[in-house]
Amino acid sequence: MKTDLDKCKGCGLCEEVCPLGIITIKNRKVQIGPGCVECKTCLKVCPEGALMPEAPADHPMCTSCPIMCRIPEGVHGACMRYFNEKGEIVRLGRVHSYEEVMDLVREGTGAGPIGTPLITGIGSGTTYPDFRPSPFIVSGVKDGIDVVTVVTEAPLSYSGVKLKIDTDLHVGEEGRKVYVRRKGKRHIGHLCTEEYGSKILSLGGVNILTSKDGLFAAKVLHEFLQGKKIKVEVEDGTKLELALGQEPEIGGIREERMRVGCGSATTGLFAPYMFDAADEVIVLDGHITGLFSEHPSGRYLSKPRSPIQLTGQKSTEGRYFLNKGGGWGGTDIVNPLDVVKDIDTSKCFDGMTLLITETTGRKSAFYRWQEDRFVEGAPTAEAVRFLDVLKDSCELSRVSAVFAAGVGGSARAGVTKNPIRLTKAVHEGKVSVTVGGARPFIFPGGGINFLVDVEKIKHGSIYVSPTPSFILPVEYTMTLDTFKEIGGHIEAVRPVEEALKKKDTGR
Repeated sequence: MKTDLDKCKGCGLCEEVCPLGIITIKNRKVQIGPGCVECKTCLKVCPEGALMPEAPADHPMCTSCPIMCRIPEGVHGACMRYFNEKGEIVRLGRVHSYEEVMDLVREGTGAGPIGTPLITGIGSGTTYPDFRPSPFIVSGVKDGIDVVTVVTEAPLSYSGVKLKIDTDLHVGEEGRKVYVRRKGKRHIGHLCTEEYGSKILSLGGVNILTSKDGLFAAKVLHEFLQGKKIKVEVEDGTKLELALGQEPEIGGIREERMRVGCGSATTGLFAPYMFDAADEVIVLDGHITGLFSEHPSGRYLSKPRSPIQLTGQKSTEGRYFLNKGGGWGGTDIVNPLDVVKDIDTSKCFDGMTLLITETTGRKSAFYRWQEDRFVEGAPTAEAVRFLDVLKDSCELSRVSAVFAAGVGGSARAGVTKNPIRLTKAVHEGKVSVTVGGARPFIFPGGGINFLVDVEKIKHGSIYVSPTPSFILPVEYTMTLDTFKEIGGHIEAVRPVEEALKKKDTGR
């Protein structure tokens, strides 16, 4: 790449997106260090036209993806998979057997002899420009049946990540955009639904990756998939710090426990403990707030109905919908007594007790009726016992993720000369698809769209190309007869033992 320093204003966008980290900004001017592979990522984001391609360098070209890196000797390509070794472009690493990852993917053998792959696509290389047979098509025998596994590292441009964040804290309204601060405010996804104690973020996807913020989104998601902590913010919502498999931090609060159920479910689950905990128990929750003495579980145990009425929209007996917000249990209640709409004081008695808690027991308050009002005080032993049981019943909060993508496009050509036959065979159960050995959920309908738990894929096996697209190991396993039926590249089949020789690193 050539630079025009007169045009450069030192904004740093090129430095942020450079996949090799060789661009720096010094004295508000761009500097390109040694090892440039001419991936042109910096050129895509420069608003001033200060970067421009020059005559191609006399370095070998990598043809494993559309970037076509020109890689100097001793240097990696932009995706960090390929390397110039003494003038030859080689795939670093080696293809992995299923046995090497089976403890990680935690899958049974299901689906008979085709349930698990003979080898994985980890370290295999790609089929680009698509029409070529996959780099490894191997055969073996399982349960006396001839089996074939076809593997590749598939570039998945139409892909994204769904993050599951275990928290009942309010994050923002559904549909709001999710941003990351990278040399400006970058749109990387949106806040999706809430699913029983968890918030779902939808990050990436084709419309994001092909936008002006696509390269930034891809980089942030790749960092997350590598186990690094990322900081994001929800439009008109809160800031989040998220790391795969770790506790989330929501608005500066580290979330430790995931609720065992909504306010109504908590009331039903722990009704016998609530019976002794107080004369009335309220479980504040942004989904359904529970009022114990009115709830069917309280009535079943013959709990006397308290004179307390709750604010919010009544759904059914003992179940209320409150406004969402940054208060207790993800509601807009900041002072817990504000959940009480009305009290029939004529039915109150001195010493009448009230316990208000969140679904996790993280916050709780205990009150006694004195003269004409509730006064906060120390909880009884029975109340403490209930809260301890509630807390112990909650799982640890964590951030998990599934990768969403489709391999119904060009990646099929590496398996067969007739791609639609492969798609049909997958949906008919004749071909088993795995991702790095892990079994995904295959969506019904057209194409081969899937969701896969990223924690079941060997760490470091997901790459990113500055097209931008993500690159995942994919395996198709079937009987030899099925492989022939779908028009597979039978001429490229070789014994699995040959493919697993350490000297065979793939292309």
